[in-house]
Amino acid sequence: MSLKAGFAEVEITPPLGTRKIGLLIDIVSERVLDPLFARAAVIESGNDRVSFVQLDTLSVRWTTTMDIRRRVEREYGFPGASIMVAATHNHAGPAVANLGDVRRDEEYVETLVTKVVSMFGRALESLQEAEIGFGSCFEFDVSRNRRVVMRDGTTRTHGKFTDPQALCFEGPMDPEVALLAARSKDGQMLGAIVNFACHPAHHADEPVLSAGFPGVLAQEARRRGCPVTLFLNGASGNMYHADPATGASHTKEQVGRALANDVGKLLEEIEWQDEAELGCRSATVQLPFRRITDEEIKGTARGAQRFVDSGAYDRYMPELLERIRRMGTQPAEVQAIFLDRHAYVGIPAEYFVEHGLRIKEEAYPVHALVVGHANGMVGYVPHREAFRRGGYETTFGPTSRLAPEAGDILTDCAIALIAKEAEA
Repeated sequence: MSLKAGFAEVEITPPLGTRKIGLLIDIVSERVLDPLFARAAVIESGNDRVSFVQLDTLSVRWTTTMDIRRRVEREYGFPGASIMVAATHNHAGPAVANLGDVRRDEEYVETLVTKVVSMFGRALESLQEAEIGFGSCFEFDVSRNRRVVMRDGTTRTHGKFTDPQALCFEGPMDPEVALLAARSKDGQMLGAIVNFACHPAHHADEPVLSAGFPGVLAQEARRRGCPVTLFLNGASGNMYHADPATGASHTKEQVGRALANDVGKLLEEIEWQDEAELGCRSATVQLPFRRITDEEIKGTARGAQRFVDSGAYDRYMPELLERIRRMGTQPAEVQAIFLDRHAYVGIPAEYFVEHGLRIKEEAYPVHALVVGHANGMVGYVPHREAFRRGGYETTFGPTSRLAPEAGDILTDCAIALIAKEAEA
C-alpha cells in the first residue's frame, strides 16, 4: 500500500484589541510580535488515515475539538475520530477559554474553527505519495523541571537555588526531541511533526501577540527547507525554559533555534520508508475532583502558591465550586494515534512529566510519545507526590481542580490503549 502525506497551515493571528490568555488576569493585545498559525498533517495508507492539527493557542476545549472533527467529517468524509487536535500551550495568544478573570472570545473561536476546517481541506488536496521517517535525540539545554523542593518539605514552582532554603529539584525532565518527517518521492520536504516537552510561556504578561518558541521553530524550519512544521508539546506541566540552578531563562528564539538544530541533525541521519501501518484508538475516562477544604478555597493550604493575582482565584471560586458540584466528575478523552511502532498519545491536560515518562517506559517496545493539551483541557494533572508538597500546579483554583489519582487514571488508560493496539 502506497503511503501518502499532506500538510497545510493557515494564519490565525487575532486582531489587535483581542484579549489574551496565559495568565489569570485580563490583558489586551496591542501589538503583534509574530504571527500565530494552525497547521495540519494528514497521513494515509490504503484505507487507513490519521491526522494531527496543531494550534498556536494556550489550549483547545473538547467542544471545539469535536466541532472541528464533525465539520471535517461532514465536508470531506475524513473520519473525525482519527484527528488529534492539540494546542502548543502558547501563553501569548487569544482568549480561547474562560480562565480566572479572562473570558473566552466566542467570535474568535468560531473564526478559528472555520479557518482550521478550510485548512484541513487544503491538506487533503495536497496529499501525494510520500516517504516518512522517524528520529529522536536528546536536548538538555532548554527545558528544566521548574519545581524546587524546599527544606521545609514544600515545593516552590519557579523556585531558585539562590534561595538558601532550596534543597533539590522535585523531579526529572524529558529530554527527548522526536521527529516525524515526510518528503515527496523526488526528495522534496513536505512537512514535519516535532514533539518536545516545555512550557511556551514567553510574553505571557505583555500586551503582545506571539506564537512563542513553537513559532520560531516553524519559521526556522521553513528557512531550512521544511514548509510546514507542527509542534506537539509533550508532558510539559512542570517543564519550563528557565533553569532554577542559575536563574537564567532562554528566549523564545534560543529555544526555537535549538529545536530546529536538533531537527536538522535528525534529518541528516533519518531512514525513510514508503509504507506504514496506521491506527487510532481512544477512550473517555471520568476523573474525580479533589476533596476541597476551607484552606484550599482560601489559598492557605500547606504549600499553596497562587500566581500573579490572588484575587483572581477568589473571584473565580464561586463559579468553580458550582461547576464541580454540577459535574460530579470530569470527562477526559485519551487518544492514541499509531504509525508502525510509534504511538502519539493525546492527553487533555497540563500533564506532569512523571506521567509522560511512565507511559514511555511501560509502553515499550512501542515508541510512545505524549502530546499534552490535546482534544480538550482539564487543567494541571500533577503526580501524587506533588500534592503532598504543594506548589502552583497543585494549588486549588482555575487551573487545578482534580484529585491526586487523576494522573494515574489517564496514564493507565493510555498504556491500555497502546497494549490493545499491540495485541490486535
